[in-house]
Amino acid sequence: MMDTFIHFCIFFVLLLTTIGAYRLIAGPTLFDRTIGVSLISNNAIIILIFIGFIFDRIDMFIDIAITYALLNFILSIVLGKYFERWVKTS
Repeated sequence: MMDTFIHFCIFFVLLLTTIGAYRLIAGPTLFDRTIGVSLISNNAIIILIFIGFIFDRIDMFIDIAITYALLNFILSIVLGKYFERWVKTS
């Protein structure tokens, strides 16, 4: 019963990831593409947690998800600083 629920949740998150992929590919601006990348990364973190539940190794997958979340946060900060400098010069 619980495996069915987790598989349904993973399917739903993958559906949301396709929306982020659409925003990444068809985004008219660079900012839309950045938001698409962040959305895909956040969904990947959620999927990592669900995979931890499936394999019954939630402790290991939480550590991987936290590390990936930190990298995603640093990427957002770096891109924000870069775009801030890029917008001021143009």
